[in-house]
Amino acid sequence: MLMDISSEMIHSLLPLFMVTALGASALAVGLVEGLAESTALIVKVFSGSLSDYLGKRKGLAIFGYAMGALTKPLFAIASTTGVVLTARLLDRVGKGIRGAPRDALVADIAPAHLRGAAFGLRQSIDTVGAFLGPLLAVGLMLLWANDFRAVFWVAVIPGLMAVALLWFGVREPEPRQDHKRTNPIHRRNLARLGAPYWRVVGVGAVFTLARFSEAFLVLRAQQAGIPVALVPLVMVAMNLVYAVSAYPFGKLSDRMSHTRLLALGLVVLIAADLVLAANDHWGVLLAGVALWGVHMGMTQGLLATMVADTAPADLRGTAYGFFNLVSGIAMLLASVLAGLLWDRLGASFTFYAGAAFCAVALVGLGWSASTAVPKR
Repeated sequence: MLMDISSEMIHSLLPLFMVTALGASALAVGLVEGLAESTALIVKVFSGSLSDYLGKRKGLAIFGYAMGALTKPLFAIASTTGVVLTARLLDRVGKGIRGAPRDALVADIAPAHLRGAAFGLRQSIDTVGAFLGPLLAVGLMLLWANDFRAVFWVAVIPGLMAVALLWFGVREPEPRQDHKRTNPIHRRNLARLGAPYWRVVGVGAVFTLARFSEAFLVLRAQQAGIPVALVPLVMVAMNLVYAVSAYPFGKLSDRMSHTRLLALGLVVLIAADLVLAANDHWGVLLAGVALWGVHMGMTQGLLATMVADTAPADLRGTAYGFFNLVSGIAMLLASVLAGLLWDRLGASFTFYAGAAFCAVALVGLGWSASTAVPKR
């Protein structure tokens, strides 16, 4: 929650900062966001595998959170898009280092029959930070007359608090007595990640392709004529819906077909894209953003649960790593394509294209996922 407050104070303003203060294009925003998020996801494969090798997760998580906190000042001093890209890449490397060990740690601690609820709760707490961050950004932007850099400096504080809380407040389970250090990405171990797991990886990639970076929600808000200081409220609204819905849908995933819930999540994303494409009026915008948040609440914790359910316990870090590697490549492609469409054909076409890809993904899921994505 604390790190999300820190990150979202910056990320909710960063697209506007790049476009207005640095003169960047929508394609540049998409490229920065795509490279940054895909870097985080790709790095997870190595940190996850290392956590499996060591049999310990907490140390890597602390290092990743510390790296994220210490890169925040770079945003405050950035004078070019290149510096912003460097800061985003370093920040996301930190996220990548901590992400897979953290998810594996949650899976290690949570009882199997409550794993969906546990990931839903984790997602909700994450997202509480993701709407408090933009809310703080709005207040500080109003207080300091749209001073982006001052807000970025303040974001350093909750990042450092997150590191301290993890260091002193979290106790990791002892490694299993029979744990032996072997190379998790050795061919023999990778063979233990069977077909059900790799099918989940494929589904996750399709979902990532169908949903580009939330930075484009911020740019859509700017088109709606919302004052610059209030634009982060769009992310507040999205993350509030996300936070409220993630835990109930996580509990629901413990009792219903994962395939059906994923399909419903795609239907909701199609609706969000169509609403966002139809009109840039602020009321329509908020409706689309709310639907986007519902989609996130339905699917993100569910995909994490499905990885845990289909991977051996001693390879969970590696499993999350490869899942995020593939999703990272998909995120890069989706965000760059969205930025290109935005610059060449306009915002509406970008969201219509997203809806079309969702429809294709939904057809594919209906055709194969009844056997490809088991509930357990």
